[in-house]
Amino acid sequence: MSFLICLAALGFLMFVAYRGYSVILFAPIAAMGAVLLTDPAAVPPIFTGLFMERMVVFVKLYFPVFLLGAVFGKVIELSGFSRSIVSAVIGVIGRERAMVSIVAVCCLLTYGGVSLFVVVFAVYPFAAEMFRQSDIPKRLIPGTIALGAFTATMDSFPGTPQIQNIIPTTFFKTTTWAAPILGTFGGLFILAVGLLYLEWRRRVALKAGEGYGTGHINEPEPIATEKLPNPILAMTPLVLVLVMNFIFTDLIKRFYPATVEVSLIPGGSKVIQQTSSVAAIWAVEGALILGIVFVVIFGWKAIASRFAAGSQQAVAGSLLASLNTASEYGFGAVIAALPGFIFIRDALTAIPNPLVNIAISVTVLAGITGSASGGMSIALAAMADQFVAMANAAHIPLEVLHRVASMASGGMDTLPHNGAVITLLNVTGLTHRQSYKDIFAITVIKTTSVFVVIGLYYLTGLV
Repeated sequence: MSFLICLAALGFLMFVAYRGYSVILFAPIAAMGAVLLTDPAAVPPIFTGLFMERMVVFVKLYFPVFLLGAVFGKVIELSGFSRSIVSAVIGVIGRERAMVSIVAVCCLLTYGGVSLFVVVFAVYPFAAEMFRQSDIPKRLIPGTIALGAFTATMDSFPGTPQIQNIIPTTFFKTTTWAAPILGTFGGLFILAVGLLYLEWRRRVALKAGEGYGTGHINEPEPIATEKLPNPILAMTPLVLVLVMNFIFTDLIKRFYPATVEVSLIPGGSKVIQQTSSVAAIWAVEGALILGIVFVVIFGWKAIASRFAAGSQQAVAGSLLASLNTASEYGFGAVIAALPGFIFIRDALTAIPNPLVNIAISVTVLAGITGSASGGMSIALAAMADQFVAMANAAHIPLEVLHRVASMASGGMDTLPHNGAVITLLNVTGLTHRQSYKDIFAITVIKTTSVFVVIGLYYLTGLV
């Protein structure tokens, strides 16, 4: 019965997420419903002492990253830098290579720290124009953008400042540059196989005589490119974020001891901080701040009139995104405390390989919740200690554990109820029936890449 309660709570959360209801509202309802069925008297203390405590811990650690990332993406958008980057990359690669160009642009923007939601809005007008000119079916646009924005640069390539690559650092005491060889190989595998798949889909459509199509909705206006910022200037903040993230990661290790004790008032109370659990977060935050400052300084003329409204939108978006994931984090902590979770934990323990274990656990929970960061947060909040113990027993570096967990989070998360998928389809004016098949194919390729990386590690020992 206790096992069924856990499944019911997970199933309920998946259902409400799929139907578009707020996870912030229904994650605590699902968690407390499970506690109510287990021990009614435990509901108040579990809610306050476990759910809310874990939720607050998540916000304390990661909200600044969500906020800075949202503001960085917004100023990149307001300044015209994002449109300049898209136009420049397309000019270099060529409009005749529409799919490759769009994937490259999405990769560049997300690897540089721009939120994938911002990327969707920034890239779609260019993608629609290029696909129309090349007479490629519009229904292939979502799969193309998904390959570029939702895969390699979200969690595979080392150093990416996306949240899916940051969350594991606090559990495994790693950095965002963990397992660079495995991450790079995995990312290249995804992009290569994904592009081959999309090219095959394009050729099949061409053979069938299918073109861009007519009667589409949400068709963008023609793009004006004559007044865009210099592309080198526009790309500089992306490079700056990536480079400074690397530099700050090293400097923080050198400058700060393992434990920092700070007192601003002589003889006053001390603030004690374990730097190993937050060094990667500090590095990303510092890099994003510099990126924002750069864009504001060099793009202020275009930003000034819209900065107040734009920053408010960025703050609102970051609050929603961070609280959504924090609610799922609290939910995972409560589920892990239920008697029925022992069965789930023991079942997973039956998978003797720690890397396969964490890959399956994370990607399944990401699929259930429809969120890469949410599913990974649930899995790591519940089982991180177990994963670390298994990895240590098998002499597997925690950097490898980090990379596998991060990549697995972006595997089956893009099921039909995923928020990014729904946003992507809404922006492009397409439906699940028209375009989800290709998004799902990219999802399968992404999930497969995790096990390819695991196999590469065992074959070569490369990290």
